[in-house]
Amino acid sequence: MDRRTFALLPVLVALAACTRSNNLLLGRVEAQVGSHTIVVTDCYRTSVPPPETSGADLHFMPCKDADIWIRANVLYVNGSSYGPIGPADGVLVDHGVVSIQRVSSPAAATKR
Repeated sequence: MDRRTFALLPVLVALAACTRSNNLLLGRVEAQVGSHTIVVTDCYRTSVPPPETSGADLHFMPCKDADIWIRANVLYVNGSSYGPIGPADGVLVDHGVVSIQRVSSPAAATKR
């Protein structure tokens, strides 16, 4: 392996780790959890565990400090309740700050 190839290797590995669902360079993870799009920032992982479903409960924990549950249509992040969440609402956990992107109807969600 010549020096140029060796120098490009870390760049190629980093680019391979950048997908819509997991961007290692930006520390951004995105997943479809039930009918919700969940985005978590400040999450630098090469692989992210998939969301889990347990009965009606939805769970996504892409990082140690982002434990997301949707139980009985109520959003919980790291043990704190953020209130009711609509069937197509999105969630952003941005450096620990939780935002809910309200979508009025499932038809409106397809226009995002």
